Amino acid sequence: MAMLTVRNLSDEVHRALRVQAALHGHSTEAEVRAILAAAVKPEKRLLLGDALATLGRQVGLTNEDFEIFQQVKTPAVPMGFE
Repeated sequence: MAMLTVRNLSDEVHRALRVQAALHGHSTEAEVRAILAAAVKPEKRLLLGDALATLGRQVGLTNEDFEIFQQVKTPAVPMGFE
């Protein structure tokens, strides 16, 4: 696992972290990990696969539609910019 050092953290912020950790029953280090995880990986983040599946359901795509896509053997022609 990676380690992270945070320099120049004010005493006020450190104290607030310790209080918040105590309220949650965590160590200060565990509280900081939880805060960082929530900030960069929120539970309600948009997942591309979920978004595409939802879009497919909204437009009414079925498995039969995808079978037709599989049968097409002609590759797409790249766009020309001349």
